[in-house]
Amino acid sequence: MDIIIGIENIRRKFRNPVLTLGNFDGVHLGHQRIFEELKEEARKIDGEAIVFTFDPHPLQILAPQRCPPLITPFKKKLMLMERSGIDVLIVATFDLSLANIMPEAFVKQILVDEIGAKKILVGYNYYFGKDRKGNVEMLIRLGEKFGFEVKVIEAMKVNEIPVSSSKIREFIQDGKMAEAAQLLGRNYLLIGKVIWGADRGKQLGFPTANLEILNGLYPKTGVYAVEVIMGDKTYPGVADVGYNPTFGQNPLSVEVHILNFSRDIYGEEIQLIFLERIRDEKAFENPDSLARQIRKDIAVARKILLRPSPKSP
Repeated sequence: MDIIIGIENIRRKFRNPVLTLGNFDGVHLGHQRIFEELKEEARKIDGEAIVFTFDPHPLQILAPQRCPPLITPFKKKLMLMERSGIDVLIVATFDLSLANIMPEAFVKQILVDEIGAKKILVGYNYYFGKDRKGNVEMLIRLGEKFGFEVKVIEAMKVNEIPVSSSKIREFIQDGKMAEAAQLLGRNYLLIGKVIWGADRGKQLGFPTANLEILNGLYPKTGVYAVEVIMGDKTYPGVADVGYNPTFGQNPLSVEVHILNFSRDIYGEEIQLIFLERIRDEKAFENPDSLARQIRKDIAVARKILLRPSPKSP
């Protein structure tokens, strides 16, 4: 996949470009369906399948207080898009200059003059341009004016639930990992660097890797059965998302006990795949009570980890 960061860095002409646009937070089943249709339409005209997206998320610039935690921060979204089989990814730097461009100017200057779009695929609820004044109907009219086709992709449902980033976010924040996985088409994944913690897990006999807390989307507090990816290897684990209430007031932490693992991984980046929520987080009377519960959590997690699950990224 050819990755172009910044519209100003488009240096070449594209071959019969077939284009889709959007933020694609989650790269969920609905987005994957658009990518598949994008590739098929490009094949029909011997063209290049191009995804046009933004970084940062527009709301991070226009209304930070309303910007939701992202299902797929940029690095994670890039990783998933690379696996989708598209030809080109164009990442526009979203700033106030881009936010203030009127819909027709956006289409003419960027999609037509810079990219040379022959066909554009968008979701049924696509909006673009200053104040989101452009919509699907306008895009179709502009296609007739500037000489490109528009194909509208209707909403996708799984078990009668519309596939959307907001619904997936809701499931994750409720700890409903199986429901989120059904709409994502894979289990939910966090990527983080292992940092120093308080070593409480080690003192209890269950050493943990503590993940750096960033401005992302975290599952509901509690204990989870997880898989841990380091390099090309996958390990079973039990993760705690929460505040360690047994030890007083603490900031939010994400820590994972990797089963049958003892290597020092401080400073390394790991991927944490959430399979199922085991229980609520709670304060225990003493560390021994907590250690007994952890042993029970590990036993439950082992059973969960033996079950087949949605394909992980």
